[in-house]
Amino acid sequence: MSQQLISRSPDLLRLQNAGYAVRVTGGMVVIDAVPYVATDGSVQRGSLVSELTVAGDTTQRPSTHVASFVGGIPCDQHGAPLSKLINSTRQRDLGHGLVAACTFSSKPPKGYDDYEHKMVTYISILEGFARVVEADATARTFPVVAQADQSSPFVYVDTASSRAGINTINSHLANQRVAIVGLGGTGAYVLDLVSKTPAAGVHLFDGDRLLQHNAFRAPGAISLEQLEAAPTKVDFYARTYGEMRTDITAHSVFVDASTLDLLDGMDFVFLAIDAGQAKKEIVEYLLRSGIAFVDTGIGVYEVDGRLAGTIRTTTASSEKSDHIEGRISFSDMPAGDYSTNIQIADLNALAASLAVVRWKRLSGFYNDLDREHHSVYDIDGNTVTNAEHS
Repeated sequence: MSQQLISRSPDLLRLQNAGYAVRVTGGMVVIDAVPYVATDGSVQRGSLVSELTVAGDTTQRPSTHVASFVGGIPCDQHGAPLSKLINSTRQRDLGHGLVAACTFSSKPPKGYDDYEHKMVTYISILEGFARVVEADATARTFPVVAQADQSSPFVYVDTASSRAGINTINSHLANQRVAIVGLGGTGAYVLDLVSKTPAAGVHLFDGDRLLQHNAFRAPGAISLEQLEAAPTKVDFYARTYGEMRTDITAHSVFVDASTLDLLDGMDFVFLAIDAGQAKKEIVEYLLRSGIAFVDTGIGVYEVDGRLAGTIRTTTASSEKSDHIEGRISFSDMPAGDYSTNIQIADLNALAASLAVVRWKRLSGFYNDLDREHHSVYDIDGNTVTNAEHS
């Protein structure tokens, strides 16, 4: 209930996004880890507590300007109590484990606009004296906030989106079940990016084990012990990103004619595999099923001791899919630029980024002016060529 009320009350949400350790308990709003100067002149931490006026599931304007403080008696930098701020030093049991050492009274001419206004005003007074003693004293500790919304895929609250004010835009991605076929270099980076979105479910498909060469073109750092355990790629990545999400499903299989039905019910599929025949079967199945997808290809080759090449991003959607056969090679040994298998982490990451951005544009998260369904990034020219517009 605490986090739900915070997320639905703009003033409390702004406090949380600003990095304050805000919580709601027993009909009170509490901000922990507030620095203050104790009677011995040291900087200590306490909790600022206020009554909470609520209508339904959102806060209203504070009904009183008074606040309580749990901790010691706040003082100036010389250890003298803040008599102009403190209106009572009578100890009060507020319940829920909160025992106030004193109460504060500082009333603006028109009262407090909301709880952000009220709490920040009192905190600023306490911080001002604390910073005379410790220059970096702050109540903005940015604590980790656990997720209470059962409909969210995240283990902890996505404060990045709320700070940026894009929660409504995020909703374009929220109900989509996403599949990532292939967890080699590009597919692993796709997962890293998709895991930060509110997609409704992420399904991983790969029958291979995680090997040493994979570590050098994968996101993050894989330990020697993890490599020695030789886990399957999907199990390793499901555990890794399971620290952040609750909806990752690992399928330790290669997607081919015998396992295509595992893609049923997906809203979008990322293809990050090289196998020609298997890719052909997957693409044909997705086209028949009306499932949108993006396929990536990296072609890198050596020229006079340097590397050159291209990154291809080919998309099929309800708007356009008649170009696929001419844009994706299904041979086991692709011709031309894609005939080599040089893969480098930065190119894998870029291929994944281009694919994820394309998905987000299709979904309405980003603006999509060109509506291209095929693009090629040229490495040595640093250019992108778009084609197959819908």
